[in-house]
Amino acid sequence: MQSIEAQRKIEPFIVFFVIASTQIGSGFLVFQRTVAKSAGYDAWIAVIIAGIMTHIVMFLIYKMLKEEGADLASIHQQVFGKWLGGLFNLLFVGYFCYGLLTVTRTYIELVQVWMFPDLNVFLFTLFFFVLVFYAVNSGLRVIGGLSFFSIVLPLYLIFIFLFILPYTDFRNFFPIYDHSIKEILQATKDLTVVMIGYEIILVFYPFIKNGQQSKKWAHFGLLFTTLIYLYTTVLSFAFFSEEQLKETIWPTLSMLKIVELPFIERFEYIGVINWNIIIIPNVCIYLWCASRLLKRTVKIQQRKSVVGLLFIILLIIPQLETRYQVDKLDDYFSDIGFIINYLYIPLLFVLLSIVRKVKKRQ
Repeated sequence: MQSIEAQRKIEPFIVFFVIASTQIGSGFLVFQRTVAKSAGYDAWIAVIIAGIMTHIVMFLIYKMLKEEGADLASIHQQVFGKWLGGLFNLLFVGYFCYGLLTVTRTYIELVQVWMFPDLNVFLFTLFFFVLVFYAVNSGLRVIGGLSFFSIVLPLYLIFIFLFILPYTDFRNFFPIYDHSIKEILQATKDLTVVMIGYEIILVFYPFIKNGQQSKKWAHFGLLFTTLIYLYTTVLSFAFFSEEQLKETIWPTLSMLKIVELPFIERFEYIGVINWNIIIIPNVCIYLWCASRLLKRTVKIQQRKSVVGLLFIILLIIPQLETRYQVDKLDDYFSDIGFIINYLYIPLLFVLLSIVRKVKKRQ
């Protein structure tokens, strides 16, 4: 087991903000369109089911982490041994890097579509990664602080969305339960992959003071994001017709276009800029987890791995130029995230339980 210095650990309540910040990423801007295609206006039911599923997986994660200092690397070693466990660690390094790539490129596309069509992707990514490197190099406590501000500062947007109320029609929701169970479950799957990210606690758990005390904060974070998704879903379905929603690529930002204030005409620009605050800790935590697992697996210095991973992704991002490429990037990450969270983690929990019972008997 690992021994982490107390000054490098975060307080248990910070887990609330870290979990919430990883779940509210680029997918939050487009999820309404995806779920509406599957279950229409009954998709709000899928939001609740997806939220419950995240709590179940989080419960399994904390069960696996009940040993002091446990993390994903030590669990893999317990279950699969040193070499095979190391291989699984490297697969997770690839997964977190893919998450970093997906979140960054999706946000850059957002900036290109809504603000700067002729944006130099390489230069923007370079300056963005300089900021990310500085945050990750400063440690998990700094990333936790960024996560705190990424939730607290944009909270005003919750009230800004209320400007659309005069243009909503809540009769859109009737008749309720107008779709089959299969369609609602498909919408649930679409949402579960949007709400991934909380699995990062498997890596940074040893850096939490009194780790098991953070369990309630992790579940509060999941509840918070579920309510945010439900709130946005209800407003979106009341504002857009079902056909409009299926054709609108960025429903969340499109709703902000209705907002007009005396001092600003295009409020959606503020939304795009504010999303940078939300995205930065998201990117930082993925990079930190990838570099931490590399350090635990191949004993490479974490700072060197951070530089190397950022350099590789910096070269890849400018090659993804078209909407189709970015869309496929999101789809593949969603599929992988679904497999890891809802298939692999429960399977790992079962295998770890068996191993621990065998060792206990011995």
